[in-house]
Amino acid sequence: MTGLLVLVLYIGAFFGSFFIAKRVFKSAFEKKGFNRLKTVTFGDESAITANRVASVVSVITVFWLWVAFTNSTIPLPKMPGPFLGDTSFTYTVQLEDGTTDEAVVSVRVYREDIQQTVDESGEPGREPDPIEVEPGEGFAKNDTLTVARYAFKVVNVWKNDEVSKKEGSKIITINGQPIEPGGEVKTDDGTIRLTEKGTPTFEPAKGLRMARLYLPAPEVVLQRFFWLNKEGYQGYTLFEHTRFSLQRVLLGFFFGALIGIPIGYAMGLTGWARGWFDPIVEFMRPIPPLALIPLVIIWFGIGELGKVVLLFLAALWIMIIAARSGVSGVAISKVHAAYSLGASKWQILSKVIVPNSLPDIFTGARVAMGVCWGTVVAAELVAANVGLGKMIVTASKFQLTDIIIVGIIVIGVIGFAIEVGMRKLESWLIPWKGKI
Repeated sequence: MTGLLVLVLYIGAFFGSFFIAKRVFKSAFEKKGFNRLKTVTFGDESAITANRVASVVSVITVFWLWVAFTNSTIPLPKMPGPFLGDTSFTYTVQLEDGTTDEAVVSVRVYREDIQQTVDESGEPGREPDPIEVEPGEGFAKNDTLTVARYAFKVVNVWKNDEVSKKEGSKIITINGQPIEPGGEVKTDDGTIRLTEKGTPTFEPAKGLRMARLYLPAPEVVLQRFFWLNKEGYQGYTLFEHTRFSLQRVLLGFFFGALIGIPIGYAMGLTGWARGWFDPIVEFMRPIPPLALIPLVIIWFGIGELGKVVLLFLAALWIMIIAARSGVSGVAISKVHAAYSLGASKWQILSKVIVPNSLPDIFTGARVAMGVCWGTVVAAELVAANVGLGKMIVTASKFQLTDIIIVGIIVIGVIGFAIEVGMRKLESWLIPWKGKI
């Protein structure tokens, strides 16, 4: 339900920001220069450029959704939060002879992180004191309960009653509503349920915000980011985890490109190479790198070499296919034109085929880098003791969601930076892309 609401809000923000920005920033939506003369945009990447206003609004929207569905202190509109404070509910007990009596359960709902604090004496924090109530005069006595938000507790209402459940006492109503074992009664402050054996439980209303265990607030993640850089995790700082992961990804990609591009060129230029390598490439290409982990361990051990080899295999087949596609996509008219001008085979390869295939190779390189970053988590499962993937996996075992999110954000930011850097490098090295 929460995920569907997030999607609906994001789509609503997309269309809303589009119409607002189109009115306020008209110039941002107007085509300029020669692009405005183009009438066909499908298949022409140069005809569509990213609207920076939309990019900024998209990032702000994602950040707002993050804040809105957490218990963040950032002053932005938020979804309804969990119940905190004091509440109560009434239950009716019936004896075997039909006699009934009512009692009240007073509930105090507190923040779950109170127990994680430390008081002045240096001792860990504890649950807040329960509400003080009078027991009442009937055989069913009033009860108290303390429960953390996002949690639930069993209410042993018979612990102070004059008649126990074993003697035939059973609950028949909650807040005046009839209830059977296994049923529930909802209130604005929470949900009261009866177990199959007739014992009540209380769960505070959660609202639409997520507990810190599932999604910590942005400021909590930021604090953890600085803590990881200062104190580290599993004996290494965040910078060291990042350096090792980046080093493995770059090495795996480098060797994958170093071997994959020549093979792809050979497959695109000669029928013998195409026939020789095609079965292997097409067989290995659909196999996910994760499936190769057992073989990598057996063949290369659990050291650094095994991780680099796994990333190498993740990049290899992509680079082969990209180079082969680039060569096969060269217009034959350009080759004939070069031959007619007296070019040798070497000149055709270096002056025609390579320049025209470079755009496809760069596209493949960007895809391969993305796959390598996606595989680094699995690669670092191979007995690694350092790396972003290792940090994330170890943190997940202890449910340290803030560390997991820090690792994910760092991987995403670095991946985005690599993508942007490769685009800039492509525009610098291949200025003729889309022009010839």
